[in-house]
Amino acid sequence: MKLLIQNGRVIDPASGLDKVCHVAIAAGRIVAIDREPKDFTANRVIDAKGCYVLPGLVDLAARLREPGHEHEGMLESEMGAAVAGGVTSLVCPPDTDPVLDEPGLVEMLKFRAEKLHQARLFPLGALTRGLAGEVLTEMAELTESGCVGFSQADVALKSTQVLQRALQYAATFGHTVWLRPQELYLGGGVAASGPLATRLGLSGIPVAAETIALHTIFELLKPTGARVHLCRISSAAGIELVRQAKAVGLNVTCDVSINSLTFTDADIGYFDSRARLMPPLRQQRDRDALRAALADGTIDALVSDHTPVDEDAKVLPFAEAEPGATGMELLLSAAIKWSADADVPLSRALAVVTAEPARVLGASLGTLQASVGRLVEGGVADLCVVDPASSWVVTPEALRSQGKHTPFAGYELPARVTCTLVGGQVAFERG
Repeated sequence: MKLLIQNGRVIDPASGLDKVCHVAIAAGRIVAIDREPKDFTANRVIDAKGCYVLPGLVDLAARLREPGHEHEGMLESEMGAAVAGGVTSLVCPPDTDPVLDEPGLVEMLKFRAEKLHQARLFPLGALTRGLAGEVLTEMAELTESGCVGFSQADVALKSTQVLQRALQYAATFGHTVWLRPQELYLGGGVAASGPLATRLGLSGIPVAAETIALHTIFELLKPTGARVHLCRISSAAGIELVRQAKAVGLNVTCDVSINSLTFTDADIGYFDSRARLMPPLRQQRDRDALRAALADGTIDALVSDHTPVDEDAKVLPFAEAEPGATGMELLLSAAIKWSADADVPLSRALAVVTAEPARVLGASLGTLQASVGRLVEGGVADLCVVDPASSWVVTPEALRSQGKHTPFAGYELPARVTCTLVGGQVAFERG
């Protein structure tokens, strides 16, 4: 299959390319950018006039809900949501049921995902067996089965000694540990500590839950030299600690969710369970600090934190509702909205959902390392065509994800994906 995407504004943040030109695709790869390859006759021409042609998005935090939570999301529906949002590569955490702590489970999940011929799936393996925080998993075997790193998902570790051993082992064999910084005993609330949580009578999660965990992680990193990716930083104080850690050379990267980047605890309103998230939405000063840190590079990547939740688990009193929100279809629009609201260059807004998350994955991408999250001749043809003039209102019922709950419901967002290609094949096309 030979495709020619013509007349689009081709933007590749990794190389700095930004010009109106053609992209030629054959045998699943990009064969030419801004030039006419010899003896190339396209089977199909896509006219992208007035549109952006971008690398496929890379989402570092997307729960697909399989296996074990199929009532909240099926692999087919969530992969469909991914390509509808221009996401061509995604990382899923290990907190499925059963937990991804055995090679066979990882291989089965990857096999099922590959059969769908949609987004590329990069699973995280469990850091400890059953996420129980006691016994380390066989990281080498899980890596061979396709895991790109190891995580406790949202389950905080009780034992600092277990974390130390995990980092020592990971450093020895070059694995990356993905951690969401939250101290176990302070992280049991349902909203960010502050005046609003007090007025609503909601149990609070203090900023110290994040900063204590970060201090612990950084102290253990110094002697081990391990590589850690920090998931969904949520506070101004946490960002300052990350900035200091990077300044002294610790091997750390981090991300922030579209929810924390956009909303504050005030958006809980009158106990709106769509804003029941983990980590919780914090105050405006925290959101402003997150926006500034994403702009200046302290935060490496923007993620959807896609966590579909079914109706029965969400339409409950706020404190009883299951945390989580649908997000993959909103990731690109949220990034472009942040760019406009915060006066950030478009190239940076696109980099944090393409080249930068791909850099976080690094060598774990294997043979795809040189082409995921970027447009390069000879690289895999994972890309999306986006209409920047097509603003749209988020209507939950129209989302392709099985989960329909999001704090973005009713929001008008800029830009919409019109076509997504994965491996040179059209995986999504808006009718």
